[in-house]
Amino acid sequence: MLFLKSTSVTKAPGIYEVDVAAKPPGKTFGVFMATDPDNPPNAVLAALAELGFQSVHQQNYVHRDKGKVLDMHFQKDGTDLFNGWKAEECTSNLAALDTLFGNVGIKVTPRVMSLAEAYA
Repeated sequence: MLFLKSTSVTKAPGIYEVDVAAKPPGKTFGVFMATDPDNPPNAVLAALAELGFQSVHQQNYVHRDKGKVLDMHFQKDGTDLFNGWKAEECTSNLAALDTLFGNVGIKVTPRVMSLAEAYA
């Protein structure tokens, strides 16, 4: 679940927050989004599916400021060991995500999670 300060401001229509992160060692990234369930970002969700990202988790909750949130996680299998991404897949997938979110005005900065965060 992403840490949200508030649900009063969106980064793009229907999107409160986006995180592109990988578990260590950081070769295969997932997309973590906090969205507005009453105003879903359907175009972004369709574009993620076209890129091959599949929803692996969804959880509704009410934020402490009383706004409704749908927490969504997406992942895409690669061709490396354990469905991980090879270096060229990582480069092309991250570029595609940068373009996708850039088209709706969101700058994504891929990051590698800490061990505590990744396996909590």
